[in-house]
Amino acid sequence: MLSRLPVLSLRAKLVLSYLAVTLGAILMLSIVVSITIQNSFASSQREQFLSQTENFTQNLGRVYASAGNWNTIPLGFVIQTQGPTLLQVVDTSGNQLYSNQSKFLFLNDEDETMLTLALRQALRGQVVQGTFQNSSDDQAFNGTYIALPVYNGGQSNENIVGAVFIAQPQRYPEGYSPYDFLTSVNQAILISGLIAALAVVIVSLFLVRRLTRPLASLTAAAERMRQGDFSRRVDPPKSQDELGRLSQSFNEMAETIESDITELRRQEQLRRDLLANIAHDLATPLTAIQGFSEALGDDVISDPAARQETAQLIAREVQRMRRLVADMQQMTSLESGRTRLDLAPLNLHELVDETLAVIGPECQQAGITLRNEIDPRTPTVLADSDRVTQALLNLLDNARRHTPSDGTISVGAQPRDKMLSIWVSDTGTGINPADLPLIFERFYRADRSRTGTTGGSGLGLSIVKAVITAHGGTISAESTPGKGTRVTFNLPLAPTPAPEKLPARKI
Repeated sequence: MLSRLPVLSLRAKLVLSYLAVTLGAILMLSIVVSITIQNSFASSQREQFLSQTENFTQNLGRVYASAGNWNTIPLGFVIQTQGPTLLQVVDTSGNQLYSNQSKFLFLNDEDETMLTLALRQALRGQVVQGTFQNSSDDQAFNGTYIALPVYNGGQSNENIVGAVFIAQPQRYPEGYSPYDFLTSVNQAILISGLIAALAVVIVSLFLVRRLTRPLASLTAAAERMRQGDFSRRVDPPKSQDELGRLSQSFNEMAETIESDITELRRQEQLRRDLLANIAHDLATPLTAIQGFSEALGDDVISDPAARQETAQLIAREVQRMRRLVADMQQMTSLESGRTRLDLAPLNLHELVDETLAVIGPECQQAGITLRNEIDPRTPTVLADSDRVTQALLNLLDNARRHTPSDGTISVGAQPRDKMLSIWVSDTGTGINPADLPLIFERFYRADRSRTGTTGGSGLGLSIVKAVITAHGGTISAESTPGKGTRVTFNLPLAPTPAPEKLPARKI
């Protein structure tokens, strides 16, 4: 089996990528620059060597023209060459007139043949250029050479009086060579490339660290989220680039998920509480019905009057169960949107008067004063009168049960923008601040000691909230323990009808 390759981190991959691209670019650039410099230097050397040789040949031709022949010319004095440059001068017959061959460098047989052939071609008027390449022998002559004809006057074969062969070595015995310049340039290029590569590594490490740090934070936060911790957030980078926007989006996503998870947990807890409350509220009447039924069936209760009373108790318990189930069905229907509202313009002042008349006798018996503080000129609302009446009755009945004798319950309203704000306030016992946010939840009772018999099913305020929400409104409560409670809800105002156009008068 093949061994698994090591897994590289993103930071290592980015650094290696930057380094590979940079080193590749530096290598290509170094090769191109080195080749260009070498070609340019070699071309410059050849041109300079050719120019110097031509000048030397022309001067030698002028000396010959002044002397008239080679015999009277002291070539050693005229030429005065120094260094290891190889120089030979021959006449038209190929006889050697002057030779200056360095004792440090020698020519082998092949080089001697090349030299002789070059001089013969120069005597025929040709310019011959070439190189000696004796790489196998350090003492052999390695360099470039030029063979030129020497003219006595015009540039024609009839005026050729001799030929000159000059060779210039690439490396001198002392170790210096013009080509050492190329070696220095190549070294400079290599050193510059290494420095540039080191700088690229340092800069790439810095950039990659800035790039991968937010990603590492995102990875850690995502891992914590996978483990169930949705409170982790990432610190967005200062730059508003893609990573910054990604970090911001991740934080917003985490907040949304955390909010949703919190809401799901709350709903799950409410579902459990709902099931527990339903079971509790149904168990009590079912237990009573079972006990009374067994007593009747076993003839434990034989007195006709007692049997009649027991039957009435069973009927009341069944009726209470039916009310509980009906309230649950109504609330579920309202919250799911299946209930169709019969919307119409509604005069809230008149509706409150009718509602107070219904609950008035009970409040009068308890010594509670009812007040309708809604201005008769208050604009109408667009609502279902039956549902709003039910919501008002639930609120008023809830206020009645918490308001002592000599207390007051009042209903008021005030238009605000496109909504009518309605409130029901009392001077009762009030609600504990810890219980206030939960009073509209299903089956919630601020007084845990109250039962369905003494305190209702616990769905009254939930139904009120469902009715108001179905109308597109909101509901809230504020309370001060010992001073009273105020429940406020909003209903949409009815649109103002367009004024009727009067018929045009006939003239």
